[in-house]
Amino acid sequence: MLIPNLYTVKSTDKIDDNTIKFKIELNPTHEIFEGHFPNNPIMPGVCMIQIIKELTENFESKQLFLSKVSNVKFMAIINPFINPILDIDLSISRENDEIKVKNVSFFETTIALKFSAVFKILA
Repeated sequence: MLIPNLYTVKSTDKIDDNTIKFKIELNPTHEIFEGHFPNNPIMPGVCMIQIIKELTENFESKQLFLSKVSNVKFMAIINPFINPILDIDLSISRENDEIKVKNVSFFETTIALKFSAVFKILA
């Protein structure tokens, strides 16, 4: 985990070989929120992308490198005190030394992030 104690995986639901749903809980007292932003914490977008990478790495049991992002849409602000529970849905396809990921992340019924990327397999 690149940023220790930022989140905890609460549940994992493997739908099929290519689809997995995670439920994570953010740690609202994590120091990252002190700087982003004081008295108005917001989940940094780069941290959401890192979480998606880590969840994909764990699911695939492979070390990955983000090589291409084809779509990123931040659609709602994630305040860890108001919405600490996030659902992260991944659709994964594999081709040679690449893993393609499509993601939708949301809290309750609000979509917070849509993300599509290609990860290179390192190990």
